[in-house]
Amino acid sequence: MVKGLYTAYTGMINEQKRMDVLSNNLANANTTGYKKEGATSAAFADELALRIHDSSWNYLPQGLGYMNMGVKIGQTYTNYDQGSFKVTDLKSDLAVAGNGFFAIQFLDKQGNASVKYTRDGAFTVDENGYFVTSDGDHLLNRAAALAGNVGEEGWVQVDPLQDYAVDKEGNIWQNNQIVGDIGLVDLDNYDYFEKYGENLYNVVDGGNIFAADGQIEQGVLEASNVNVVDEMVNLIAISRAYEANQKMIQTEDTTIEMAVSQVGQVG
Repeated sequence: MVKGLYTAYTGMINEQKRMDVLSNNLANANTTGYKKEGATSAAFADELALRIHDSSWNYLPQGLGYMNMGVKIGQTYTNYDQGSFKVTDLKSDLAVAGNGFFAIQFLDKQGNASVKYTRDGAFTVDENGYFVTSDGDHLLNRAAALAGNVGEEGWVQVDPLQDYAVDKEGNIWQNNQIVGDIGLVDLDNYDYFEKYGENLYNVVDGGNIFAADGQIEQGVLEASNVNVVDEMVNLIAISRAYEANQKMIQTEDTTIEMAVSQVGQVG
């Protein structure tokens, strides 16, 4: 009976962790370029149950067969499917059609600069003509993005007093001339991507960056790929599974109480 309590307990913990992932998806349903997460479930390894102190076998432990100790989160993964496009008609708003990520020079609270990656193309052009994120981090050009270099020479810049256009290859045009380019890069294996926070990704050791084959769309933003209806349906399913495990624990507790208070009085 105690084994049943443990099985139900692991089930509740598993559903709680799935709920955390789902809640984060719903919280970011309107975040530009957000990629939703999912979680898989896996069973604990089967364990051999033994009957110890068996007098019929000279008090030697005897196997009773294998039992499973419950369920756990197998892994949490990111779904990189393309999100839908939302037209803004703002020239500094960019979106990636296909594979690829913008490279950003990120400055942490300690003032350390590093390269991060994002699908969020909601940029603005500051008074100096630099493309920056909502947090003031700079968009990197093609050379800096591929090399993973930081520094002002790698920042994307235009003349803020003149009109500009960005073509699908990421070239920036002013006065019928190319005045710069935007770095669009990809990773050969997304398992080497990790979410850093602030809608940014970090590449862990072993990941290889190369030029992406996606195209840049100007005047649009990529919405998150979270389907709110699907997430709400999953939310209901998780809640029902959690409640089922709760009832299982209540039933086990009632059975144990009867065994202690009533069965022991028989005879």
